[in-house]
Amino acid sequence: MMPEPGHRYAMLYALADPTFDKSTGEFSRLSDAGKLMALASLSKRSQPTSEEKKITSFLLQDCNHLKPRDCEALKDLPHYNVGVEDPEFRNFAGIFSDHLFDRFRLFAEANLKRGMPLLITGGCGLNRDWNTKWRDSGLFSDVFVPPVPNDSGSAIGTAIDAQFQFTGDPKISWDVYSGLHFVSDRAVDSALFDEWEPSTSTVAEMLASDMILGWASGRYEIGPRALGNRSILAAPFKTSTRERLNVIKQREQFRPLAPVCLEDDADKWFACSHPSPFMLYTFRATTDGLEAVTHVNRTARIQTVSALTNLPLFELLSAFKALTGYGVLCNTSLNFKNKGFTNTISDLSAYTLQHQLDGFVVEGRSYMLKSSLRYQSYQRSRC
Repeated sequence: MMPEPGHRYAMLYALADPTFDKSTGEFSRLSDAGKLMALASLSKRSQPTSEEKKITSFLLQDCNHLKPRDCEALKDLPHYNVGVEDPEFRNFAGIFSDHLFDRFRLFAEANLKRGMPLLITGGCGLNRDWNTKWRDSGLFSDVFVPPVPNDSGSAIGTAIDAQFQFTGDPKISWDVYSGLHFVSDRAVDSALFDEWEPSTSTVAEMLASDMILGWASGRYEIGPRALGNRSILAAPFKTSTRERLNVIKQREQFRPLAPVCLEDDADKWFACSHPSPFMLYTFRATTDGLEAVTHVNRTARIQTVSALTNLPLFELLSAFKALTGYGVLCNTSLNFKNKGFTNTISDLSAYTLQHQLDGFVVEGRSYMLKSSLRYQSYQRSRC
């Protein structure tokens, strides 16, 4: 019903961003769609202006390939190069996102009458707000979003297709933690880091003391998000923690952070009454006490954890809950910008130093940055 919807979605962000080269004939930047998702959640207006209707019609026109340079046709309209943090552009981001989703919803209502299950694939499956709308629409008997819905999941589908062709059996056994094991390619520099013996309770204490830690455990997760095996973890309580994490991640401050939560506590804190292990849906926070992981519109894209899905992270969350009353942590990906997950001691040590983490944990063993003021304060508190 519409070619390249993800590209059209990202094009709106490019339209407002004066740093984007609109003379190019290629697609928009891959990262812009995720940024527009964050901005769309900040919208405080539901109706477009007449000029915004023109922008919407242009971006959703019936053509096979809309190019960034085509945006020159909109340079006399509002939002062109206005800057992505302009309040009225933020409002329009939400309006445009809802309008694009409604194109799909209206098509589904008109043509999909049998109440069958819905499978969502492609980059649109990373839009947690849209996934939640589909789940709540009542149009389908069930909604399934694969843990790796975007292009990085294509290799799995290709392998399944080949297996089916050769054997007649399309079924496979796999889990999201199917990446490589962590590589200890060298010793941690003892002049820079203190080494602590494995202790889940000690790591929980450090996090409760407002330290931000890298966390490497088991095989890394496949797909575009951190699910607790290559993560940066922090306490979930303060807005200042979110601001510091966005600086560490070199991200815009309007972008939210995700909570990882004990499965049994998800209903209490996020009105999530069922497992959500892959961070594919949004839920509404029920408390004001989790500001670091609650978006401006009071939603959160949570990952739930049980002893069966991720035992080391479950034990850490349980220890943190024993200290604070909350089995919840901030969780964001452990990687250099535009790179894959950090997976060696060399890279993790360098990341900690360059981005000013307070330390890191590898398979339960902690390596704390001696120069970290928060770590120094923690040491004094134990004396």
